Parts: sequence; structure tokens; C-alpha cells
Amino acid sequence: MTGTGTSNGTALAGRKEWTGLAVLFLPTLLISMDISVLFFALPFISEDLAPSGTQQLWIMDMYGFVLAGMLITMGALGDRIGRRRLLLIGATAFGVASVVAAYSGSAEVLIATRALLGLGGATLMPSTLALIRNMFHDARQRKTAISIWTGAMVGGATVGPIVGGFVLEHFWWGAAFLINVPAMVLLLVLAPALLPEYRAPRAGRFDVLSAFLSLAAVLPVIYGIKQMAVHGVGPVPALSVVVGLAVAWVFVRRQRTSANPLIDVELFRQRTFSASLLINVLAMFAFIGVTLYTNQYLQLVLGKSPFHAALWSMAVMPAIMIAMTVSGILADKVRPAYLLAAGLLLTTAGALVLTRVRTDSGIAVVLTGAALVAAGLLMGSTLTADLILAAAPPERAGSASALSETGSEFGGALGMAILGTIGTAVYHDRMSGTPAEAHETLGGAVAAAAQLPGRTGTELLDTAREAFTAGVHAAAFGAAIVTFTAAVLAVVLLRQVPASAPAAKGTENDGDSAGEPAGGNASEAVAR
Repeated sequence: MTGTGTSNGTALAGRKEWTGLAVLFLPTLLISMDISVLFFALPFISEDLAPSGTQQLWIMDMYGFVLAGMLITMGALGDRIGRRRLLLIGATAFGVASVVAAYSGSAEVLIATRALLGLGGATLMPSTLALIRNMFHDARQRKTAISIWTGAMVGGATVGPIVGGFVLEHFWWGAAFLINVPAMVLLLVLAPALLPEYRAPRAGRFDVLSAFLSLAAVLPVIYGIKQMAVHGVGPVPALSVVVGLAVAWVFVRRQRTSANPLIDVELFRQRTFSASLLINVLAMFAFIGVTLYTNQYLQLVLGKSPFHAALWSMAVMPAIMIAMTVSGILADKVRPAYLLAAGLLLTTAGALVLTRVRTDSGIAVVLTGAALVAAGLLMGSTLTADLILAAAPPERAGSASALSETGSEFGGALGMAILGTIGTAVYHDRMSGTPAEAHETLGGAVAAAAQLPGRTGTELLDTAREAFTAGVHAAAFGAAIVTFTAAVLAVVLLRQVPASAPAAKGTENDGDSAGEPAGGNASEAVAR
């Protein structure tokens, strides 16, 4: 059953589309989980494979690097060869790589398979969001679908450590990868029957040089930012960022002159598209920067184990559900600019709550702040994703969703680097004169305090926790400034967008081949 009726002349999605959305939920959840599922597995991997310190970093980071670097390329490729086809290719690659990773016999093999997992993830992420654009033509239904999709992304990052901890208590570290396989098999079985195929008409040839340039632009920037977040500003990461930005300039120049660009730079001339993209970057900047500290606070200040900290983090879900429900109810009545601003102000309020956290304030304060931050972020991410997709023509939905995801990656990396640096600077200042290990990180202080006798160790640990909490305050205040600024920008730049923004002009083509006419109404096109 598809196309249950019409709303203002637009076909409504039916049972088949909503069931198809449940299928899309699987890869979205797992891609997000795979970023965090190794948090618990790394000590076991280190014991089994004996990787060097550098190899450990690459085991953790390779997935995210390749994922971020290939998003634009894979979004454009899906528009050309078919979004469902690319989704199935990505699912196959993700499943195979998961099996190989689970049985890796060396650190080098595991790093290579993490890269393949990132490549598979890059094919899945833009394909899932772009297919939502093809399946849900009604604005209200599309917003609901994107809310579910966004919830899967955040839910995966939250559930990942919990699943990882549970699996590692009962199985070996490779089982953390094998949990991907049944979901990928289910996707391969159900997707051909439940998901429509779409290829952009007249998409042109795939520009291999542009694909190389996009990878060469994104990877150095992400690498440099992450290195700055961990080791501080240095010549190598700074040069990496500069080189990436220079290649990005060349990439943009080619997109302006190429007959078959990977991304349509004209999209950035649309205020709705460019403003939504900017606000999404700022929101992720604040969210990742704050989350970096709340997780450590639960473990290192309040003394929760990683597994119990992950369980406590689930306490934010009721606030998220309430915020998303209210946002969905108001979506048809309130302009998205004001809803988006409300979500960002909610995140601002959460960040300000975190500035009131103390070493002895208990778990309620930090969870309240984290809940408000997450609820506001989810409201904002859903609205910006919908505005970005609605502003782009249907034939560019894959590229548009890839740009949205790339913006999220950049925002998160910048938040980790800048807010992480701010918090670290405050910590170092407060810990001057302490042992080198304790001066570096709170984790180091915990280890150093354990080696000191009685009161001396207790005093060092108390000082370190106070210093870390001061760093939390500084980072949270910085996040509050950013999200408040983003809220103002949302009202100023997007206030003209109506409550139900019309889709961008373009040819809706849900046929199996490029240029195939949709035929009949939108309901029939989706049914195909």
C-alpha cells in the first residue's frame, strides 16, 4: 500500500514507505554505532594484536577519516548510478568488512578494514537521507521521517558504547564488528522490495578528478583538526589544514567550470540551503564539544565506569522525545526559523546548566544539561536536514545530503578541537606545578594519584577534578555563545521560509534509469 492520499496535491506516503523507512533505520543506526563501539574494545585489541601507539590511533580514527572524506563523492555517485543500488553496494561492503575486521590477525589488517568500513558508511549515509527525499513528498511526513533518521544517528552514538560494553563482557572483541552483519543482510534482502530506485536524469559523467580533489581537501582538514584537538596547535596539523583548504579552493573552482560537477555550487546561492548548512555546522560544533566533556565528567569526576556512564547517558532520551514531539506538532504552524531558534536556545540553556556543574553536584545537574543540549540539537538537526533537502532539486538530493553530513563532520571536528583546546588550556593552567602526568590530563591525574600515599593522592585528585570541572565550564560557555549566535542567525536568515517550505523545482524521477519519466502521479512514481 503506497500513496494513501494527497495533501495539497502532494502524494502521501503509505505503509510501504514507512516500512522502507524502518529498513533505512538499520544502516543509519549501525554507521553511528560503529564510530563509538570500539571505545571498550581497544584494550582487548591492544592485548591481542599489540599495535603501536600510532596504529592504535589509526584503528580508532581511520573509519571517521574515510567516512568524512568520501561523503561528497558517494553522494554524487548515488545520484548517477542509483541511490538504492549504491545503498546495496555499501551494505555489502560494510558487511564483508565487518567480518574481516572481526577476524583480523594484525593491526595493519584491522586498519585497512576500518577504512573499508568508512567507505561503506560513506555510501550508506547520503543514500539513506536522499532516499527519504524520494519516498516522502509531503513536507510534514518528510519532517517526521527525517526526525526518525536523525534519532537513529544520535541513538547509535549513544547505544554504541553500551552495546560494545555488553558484547565484550560475553564475547571476544571481534564480536563488536559481527553485530553489523545480520542488519546488513536484512537490508540486502528487504531494500529491493521496499525502497524505490532513483537516478538523476541527465546527471552526466562522473568526474573522477573532482572525487579525488574532494577527498584530498576533506582528509587533511579533518586530520589536522583532530590532531590539534589531541596534541594542541603544531606545525604539522596546521600545515595539514592549510593544504586541505588550498585543495578545497581548487575543488570549488573545478565545480564552477566542470560540465558535470560533483556538487552544484549554485545551491550555495540559495539562502535557505547555505544558511541551514552553516547553522548545522555550528550546532554540531557545540554538541560534540560539550559531549566530549560530559562523558569524561561522568567517568573521571563522578567515578562511573565507562559502561555505567553509557547507561546513565540514556537518561537524556525522554527530553529528546518530548522536544521532538513538540517540534513535530508545531511544524505546520510555526516557521522553521523560529522552531530552529527554539531548539538552539534549548541547547544554549543546557550548556549554561553545565557551567553550574561542580565536583560534588551529583549526577542530576550534568544529566539535565546534557538532556537539554541533546534535545535542542535533535530539533535543530532535523529541521536543517529537511531545509537542506527541500532547497535542493530532487536530482541533487544525494549531493545535498552528502554536504549536510560533511558539514556535520566538520562541525564536530571543529568543536572537539576548539572547545577541547579551551577546556584543556584551563585545566593546564589550574594544574601548574603538579606532576607532568597529572598536568597533562585528568586521566593521568587519576593514575598519578593512585601511586601517591593517602592524603597526598587525595589532594592531587581533588585538585585535578576541580581543574577539569573549570575546563567544562569554559567549554560549555563557549558552546552557549556559539548556539545563541546560531539561533540569531536562524531567525535573521530563515525567517522568510514558510511553515511548510515548498520543494525546490526539479524533476521528480523515481524510475529505474536516468531520464525515465515518472509517469502518472507522485504516488505511482514512489510505488515503482
